[in-house]
Amino acid sequence: MSRPLRVGGVPEHFNLPWRLATRAGSFEHAGCPVEWREYPAGTGELTRALRDAELDLAVVLTEGAVLDVLAHDRNRLLKVWVASPLVWGIHVAAGSELYDPRKMRGLPVAISRHGSGSHLIPIVDAAERGWDTAAMRFVVVNDLAGARAALADGRAELFFWERHMTQPLVDAGEFRRIGERVVPWPAFVVSARRETIAAHPHELRRVLDIAATHARNLGRRVTAVPLIAETFGIREADVGRWLGGVRWATGWRCPAAALRRVVAALESQGVVERGPVHLGQLWARLST
Repeated sequence: MSRPLRVGGVPEHFNLPWRLATRAGSFEHAGCPVEWREYPAGTGELTRALRDAELDLAVVLTEGAVLDVLAHDRNRLLKVWVASPLVWGIHVAAGSELYDPRKMRGLPVAISRHGSGSHLIPIVDAAERGWDTAAMRFVVVNDLAGARAALADGRAELFFWERHMTQPLVDAGEFRRIGERVVPWPAFVVSARRETIAAHPHELRRVLDIAATHARNLGRRVTAVPLIAETFGIREADVGRWLGGVRWATGWRCPAAALRRVVAALESQGVVERGPVHLGQLWARLST
């Protein structure tokens, strides 16, 4: 490419390998420079940036990436980034009178934006509990800072977010976690613009292989735990547990069964229309 590949993701521990690879000059040394951009607002903002050609490539929550492809057909999934499932914490303000997640039906939920993980996972959770998802109420708050404000002033009662990123707020007594939701598919995938895939398949594969190498090596770095703790404000004990449980994708296999589960969940929630979905509509195979 005549310019760096623009790659985006959320500013969370899952994407530290991208930061490290960029700082080390690994992409430049391979002849594929990367401009790493961070989007605190999350999945909905990332997929919008892809559609609007602000980004060429994005590391996105799997359910949000699938929804984006089905809704707009401008991007394709290329690779699993984090193979282990994401654990979402269900949070309330520390002073809330709600302690039992079985009693949260109908309460307003803070979301970063429509189509984001913080929007989709509460719907998944409600559907699993057998509740009417059409009756749910959402308050758009843009990002984690907005969610903190919304729970503090009572505009929203609930907030779903990755548990390690909210642990400092739980420890500080600002949030209280009343439950968790684990989704049955890989946490993150890489999505790319269809035009970028067609024009630069070899560069994309090289960049993703380099990023994956840095991810696999993260746990071997003696400085990994303190680095993650300092960078993201997570206690070292929690970082150690996360590193022990995270599974980075090592290959290029399409997770067909997992993608079908995502599509089925989105259909059951009424987020996308029911109908046959072929994996070729979602997944693009890069040439070697």
